[in-house]
Amino acid sequence: MILKNLCFFSQNIQKNRIFTNIILETKKDFDILFIQEPLWVFICSILSSSNKKGDKVVSVSNHSNWLIFFRSLIIDYDHSRVITYINMRLAYLHSSFRKDIFNHGNINCFSFFNNSSIFFMINVYSNEHQIALKYLKGTKANLCNVLVMAKDFNIRDSN
Repeated sequence: MILKNLCFFSQNIQKNRIFTNIILETKKDFDILFIQEPLWVFICSILSSSNKKGDKVVSVSNHSNWLIFFRSLIIDYDHSRVITYINMRLAYLHSSFRKDIFNHGNINCFSFFNNSSIFFMINVYSNEHQIALKYLKGTKANLCNVLVMAKDFNIRDSN
């Protein structure tokens, strides 16, 4: 069974592109990488009929050995703070990004099938205001078969 053999890596990279590239190159033995605080960078401009300078393309680091899951930008400053990389060797699991369950820039939920069952994995980043945790608390999602929840909760104990 595949679930016994999955290997995960979770890291807050603090918007460091070099560290992201090192992880993508050196963690090839891992199946799934949960990344918090990725660096979003301007890649190029695409010709546009509505903008003489062209529309900006902004993205995160990509690598040919990894499938990438992240919430697309709604507005320029609304960058997702979580991304998930899935090793290409797991493409047969038919992973699916599930923003129908959690549509939040700091929560990344995806599902996959294994032995006719559906499983979920969730990557969460909650800033010092705990926005993602408050969103989760107010959400009525009944998920069974959550296999992994990786997190960077930034919870500070006041005691």
